[in-house]
Amino acid sequence: MENGAPNNLLNEQATEEKGEMARLSSFIGAMAIADLVKTTLGPKGMDKILQSQSRGQEVTVTNDGATILKSIYVDNPAAKVLVDISKVQDDQVGDGTTSVVVLAGELLREAEKLVNMRLHPQTIIQGYREAMNCALKALEDLSVNHVEDPEKYKEDMLKIARTTLSSKILTNDKEHFSQLAVDAVLRLKGSTNLDSIQMIKKTGGTLNESYLDEGFILDKKIGVGQPKRIENAKILVANTPMDTDKIKIYGARVKTKGMAEVGAIEQAEKDKMRKKVQKIIDHGINCFINRQLIYNFPEQLFTDAGVMAIEHADFDGIERLALVTGGEIVSTFNNPEDAKIGECKLIEEIMIGEDKLIRFSGVALGEACTIILRGASTHILDEAERSLHDALCVLSQMATDSRVVYGGGCSEMIMSKAIEDLAKKTPGKRSLAMESFAKALRQIPAIIAENGGLDSTELIAQLRAAHVNDGCREGIDILTGTVGDMTKCGINESFKVKKCVLSSATEATEMILRVDDIIKCAPRQREQ
Repeated sequence: MENGAPNNLLNEQATEEKGEMARLSSFIGAMAIADLVKTTLGPKGMDKILQSQSRGQEVTVTNDGATILKSIYVDNPAAKVLVDISKVQDDQVGDGTTSVVVLAGELLREAEKLVNMRLHPQTIIQGYREAMNCALKALEDLSVNHVEDPEKYKEDMLKIARTTLSSKILTNDKEHFSQLAVDAVLRLKGSTNLDSIQMIKKTGGTLNESYLDEGFILDKKIGVGQPKRIENAKILVANTPMDTDKIKIYGARVKTKGMAEVGAIEQAEKDKMRKKVQKIIDHGINCFINRQLIYNFPEQLFTDAGVMAIEHADFDGIERLALVTGGEIVSTFNNPEDAKIGECKLIEEIMIGEDKLIRFSGVALGEACTIILRGASTHILDEAERSLHDALCVLSQMATDSRVVYGGGCSEMIMSKAIEDLAKKTPGKRSLAMESFAKALRQIPAIIAENGGLDSTELIAQLRAAHVNDGCREGIDILTGTVGDMTKCGINESFKVKKCVLSSATEATEMILRVDDIIKCAPRQREQ
């Protein structure tokens, strides 16, 4: 090196991959992630067992793309991009987490071929971008909206719920659960906040014994000797210590001349507690719910006053309870007029399986309801909860965008046809990228068919031939293993989910394609 130029720019432990190598490494990482979740796509997709290496070695059985990707530790930077888009998809619309990763993987697989044909990545990106806009336009033309007709709108919701659930563990009871999910979401009256729908999992029984309860259920027990049923309840929700009937002067030294004085201190503590309980009762309530423990002495005072006291209501439960009964969580009781007290028509104790729970019916927030899930084991219940949560998310998003498109690979075929028509009219190398985009879209129905053990090449060829005619609604009918009409099969998907899948996958692909250099920096050494 002349002029004393530095020989090596980076620290000796840092590594750099340039150009081809960098691109190859990011393509391979992203495709590996897509192949990992590929088999979970569609109604006949398989599940994965995830075993954690931490203490307790927890096991999760799932086929929810976001859950799988969230749980694995990935080292490849491009793979992390795909993990991120599946998380965003899960947070935004709740479903389509596997589709978005698989589509991005297929787009990259096609892009790799184009790069090997010496197409510049920016040209590919430009072509992909135009293809995406064309696909979105085709998707919008395909979508139908029945928001004015309540009957058809509800039918659409049921179809979407069935389609979402058919790829999950609940597929055998999908009629029952799609009805449950639609009922729960219709109660929300157009809100997308799922906080007022609570799920309680109780082992025992079978999945189809799950039901929707119109009210709020708290998984706690009522104190000893207190009323088990209260009508027109006034509820005070609090987060305050109620265990000061024992001496708790930590780290302080108290000198006494005898046991009588210790008794006096205890008595003072008791009086303090008695005053506090009296302050609470003065709010004019007949039900007191505390997040912390309530000791025997205050519990006895509440019993004497005929107030129902519920202790240790966990935080998630207590926040929801304050929300649905219209109260607020209180921690000081000096000014009763400022405290917001929750109300409900009836509090009673109910039995589910072998457990006693407390049900609040006729709560102030009419949207509130509880879904009780029953099942043979905790793993099944966890997976059922995840599946139902996906369905609830998709259905609640229908309130903001009620358009519906056809599922079963039908909309993908229509989009790919629109893109191919555009590619024929586009001069230059961009048209190659557009054709690749169309090919990647056709891979989605192909993978759905492969997961069902069908001949995907044959079926896709049949679908392409059918989709030459405009207005064709053919897609893959997994149950019969043939090409079928999606309007008759009732396989519908939410427009919003499809739109998110398309745009997220294209943007992620674009981001990975732009990379031509990967620099891994050495960790900073600690000074000895």
